[in-house]
Amino acid sequence: MKDKLLLFDIGGSSIKCGIWEKEELVHLDKVPTPKTWEEMKKVLKGIFDQYSDSPYTGVAISCPGAVDTEKGMINGVSALPYIHGFPIKQAFSSLFGVPVSMQNDANCAGLAELWKGNAQGASSVCCMIIGTGIGGALIIDGKLQSGHTLFGGEFGYQIIDRNSLVTLSEAGSPVKMGKNYAKEKADKKVYEGQEVFELADNGDKLAKEMVNHLYDALSLAIYNLLVSINPQKVLIGGGVSKRNDLIYELNLRTEKLLKDNGAVELEFELQTCKFFNDSNLIGAAYQYVLENQ
Repeated sequence: MKDKLLLFDIGGSSIKCGIWEKEELVHLDKVPTPKTWEEMKKVLKGIFDQYSDSPYTGVAISCPGAVDTEKGMINGVSALPYIHGFPIKQAFSSLFGVPVSMQNDANCAGLAELWKGNAQGASSVCCMIIGTGIGGALIIDGKLQSGHTLFGGEFGYQIIDRNSLVTLSEAGSPVKMGKNYAKEKADKKVYEGQEVFELADNGDKLAKEMVNHLYDALSLAIYNLLVSINPQKVLIGGGVSKRNDLIYELNLRTEKLLKDNGAVELEFELQTCKFFNDSNLIGAAYQYVLENQ
């Protein structure tokens, strides 16, 4: 690939940027996400101009929402309502003066694994990205499957508890777990998910219960994916995937669910994603490659 691409990963609180050149990613910076569309254009154009000592072939963007790559619009909802509902890809192309590609952030994470990561060579893969909510990507026969209305891979909408209608994004998110722990403790402290894991590791009874509940929710979601899609691999991404016991625990619980429900012959491979903080940027670069082959 000879293209030199400027990459943006637009998030609710920050925007990461990097350059993809000669099959390598070079990080440039991270800036706070602007509050308005006009401010965002100014910030991104400033970064584009700042690092344009040698011309870019194009700009590749990872962003939240249901990205319609054909129409160049972002549908659905996200933490950034001002990027939705208009021809934003065309606006970016006019702003930068070079071709632009866009893709949903969780899909970008899946594309990164497909291109350079642990999904290479697999016939079918479900990527589950665990963060504030649960996003994901579905890859069949080497291609991203976005679904009829761009809802493919939105695994977080699975209902885990029928009685309470709790979704996977609520039950399987370490961020939500931290908030629930703080609510139960009622000690006026703020707890991050990582802190709850550490408390559980040190024997805190409430923390252990919450971590157990989180692992159960994720395992149930994996089971549902296995029996409905039958993927060769399930990849787990997000910060929680760095935990040493994660894959062991999820494998153990998922295999029990399969055994208890008579699906013992179902074979699968559960792994963490290869890329962590870089995944959305790398996947955005691959989306550009796919659109400009």
